[in-house]
Amino acid sequence: MILRRISLAEARALPFHRRPEFLLALMAAAMPIAFATWSALLNNYVIEAAGFTGVEIGWLHSVREIPGFLAVGVIVLLLFIREQVLGLVSLLVLGVFSALTGWFTGVAGLLVVTFIASVGFHYYETVNQSLQLQWIDKARAPQVIGRLVAVGSGASLAAYGLIVLTWSRFELSYNTVYMVSGGLTALIAVYCMLAFPQIEAPVRQARRMVLRRRYWLYYALTFMAGARRQIFMVFAAFMMVERFGFGVPQLTALFMLNYLANMLVAPWIGRFVGRFGEQRAMLIEYAGLATVFLCYGGLWWFGWGMTVAAVLYVIDHLFFAMGFNLRTYFQKIADPADFAPTAAVAFTINHIAAVFLPAALGYLWIVSPSSVFLLAAGMACTSFCLALLVPRHPQPGFETRLVAIGPRRAPAE
Repeated sequence: MILRRISLAEARALPFHRRPEFLLALMAAAMPIAFATWSALLNNYVIEAAGFTGVEIGWLHSVREIPGFLAVGVIVLLLFIREQVLGLVSLLVLGVFSALTGWFTGVAGLLVVTFIASVGFHYYETVNQSLQLQWIDKARAPQVIGRLVAVGSGASLAAYGLIVLTWSRFELSYNTVYMVSGGLTALIAVYCMLAFPQIEAPVRQARRMVLRRRYWLYYALTFMAGARRQIFMVFAAFMMVERFGFGVPQLTALFMLNYLANMLVAPWIGRFVGRFGEQRAMLIEYAGLATVFLCYGGLWWFGWGMTVAAVLYVIDHLFFAMGFNLRTYFQKIADPADFAPTAAVAFTINHIAAVFLPAALGYLWIVSPSSVFLLAAGMACTSFCLALLVPRHPQPGFETRLVAIGPRRAPAE
């Protein structure tokens, strides 16, 4: 049971190990222990245990993204459950059902356990983003969120390091690793439920769906980010196994390198966003992603080998690590009461394409893998064009450059 309720100001005066930012850091560490391990083993596991091709892996990820599309249901749950409670219960569900993944070797079983774990993941992420925006001051948000990204990367790095060091030496099974990683995430969630007070944010969150015209650019960027990210999440790592024959130790070592780079770079990205603004970070991110996706196509067009593929994968992951600039952009333009409902709506928008893209592109993958990445490059270019509309100093009333060049106005629906 969560302890007594206290205000955000009171919570910030508690000892460091019981403050809101430390709770966010624990949650940031707990989630990737289960999810990153699940991701690291998944491609090898489904190929070896279930004989997946691009078609089946596409369907698996489409099913995994359905809860993200339904994340707007968080608004309904918040009528009965407080955000902090819902976030920790969702984290517990993610841990428990990730732990059960290795018990299933058939397509149907993997789809079911993946779907339930994904409910925990997406509902946790929805609530977590809302809590970050409510508990962290605007002035410090890019730096603090950058550090939280680094914490998550460090947890992923530790999980991957253990896999690399122990997988072959102790002849570990998929089931053992899934049980340990998922169980640890579940234990951390239970600890957070018992050790931290329930923190009351200063602004009560709206308990209804919120769609505002003045947030249209945020919605558009969110949609494109979701569509683009699905191609990376589903097919980039799958390519490493199917085309280049990466085994569990090799693929996990690549993931380790990704998260080591993120852990080192994410705080710097936070400082960069704080100094130069969200728009400049977005333009760098989207231009870089477009270039990387085009280079992925070159793996087929020019016959580049696994070394080039691995380098591109790390660079790709670094650009995606810059994605929290979209979150801080919204924090600057939004009504504080909109954080929770808009986080839910944004997750649904983010997953509109995610529900059908993996399955549809799985069929294209069989015919032309390079075309999948060419499509992703086009999405990154579209995001770049949208980012040109982000003001240097976004705020309510100046959400886009189209507004900024007109007369000053008050925020409107």
